[in-house]
Amino acid sequence: MTNQTLFQLSNLLVVPFWLLMIALPRWPWAVRVIRSPWIAAPPALIYVVVIAQTLMQLGPGLFSAFGSLAGVMGLLSSPQGALAGWAHFLAFDLFTGRWAYLDAIERKMPALLMVPVLFMIFMLGPVGLLLYLLLRLIFGARMTSQSN
Repeated sequence: MTNQTLFQLSNLLVVPFWLLMIALPRWPWAVRVIRSPWIAAPPALIYVVVIAQTLMQLGPGLFSAFGSLAGVMGLLSSPQGALAGWAHFLAFDLFTGRWAYLDAIERKMPALLMVPVLFMIFMLGPVGLLLYLLLRLIFGARMTSQSN
């Protein structure tokens, strides 16, 4: 499979889950599907395949490249490196979005409030995570004051 095909496939594998979380957040089937941690496995598997190919080409030098900014830039500047980075982002962003989504349901946060949060996690991973953690803090404080 070409890098372009793997790139397109990795995108196609995550978008349905994001759509379920954002567009149909309280639909019972959406919740049931998203509860599975395996939803992040397909892009993670693509990552493993790409890293295995890269490891076969670079050998142990792959790991020493992580020791410097120049080394990481060198890895990510190739099509295979960019694909590995992209699959890595997709897998971890989806897993993080899944956690935030399920945690928000458990905390009974409004689904509408989660739309921008999940979108931010999907597009800008750590920014969305920080936004969710902030909302979680605020919501937790609000829930505590309401129960007293």
